[in-house]
Amino acid sequence: MAFTPLHDRVLVRRVESDEKTAGGLIIPESAKEKPAEGQVVAVGAGARDEDGDRIDMDVKEGDKILFGKWSGTEVTIDGEELLIMKESDIMGIIA
Repeated sequence: MAFTPLHDRVLVRRVESDEKTAGGLIIPESAKEKPAEGQVVAVGAGARDEDGDRIDMDVKEGDKILFGKWSGTEVTIDGEELLIMKESDIMGIIA
């Protein structure tokens, strides 16, 4: 993939949600919500502080993350739908 996010932006691939509920009911495609979990595909170098020094990113490629339902901008890169969001839109890393 020939895409590198700039500054404190992160490129994320959504993780698909389960097809069934805990009770075993199958969820139809029309009733599914877009998942708020994803895997980090690429990260920028980090924002700069007032002195011009880089602020290190807290996430790295491969991290599984949780983000807000309406976070990010949907883009298609190499035929794959991905999200670009600021690091501040990420709520946490899933261990």
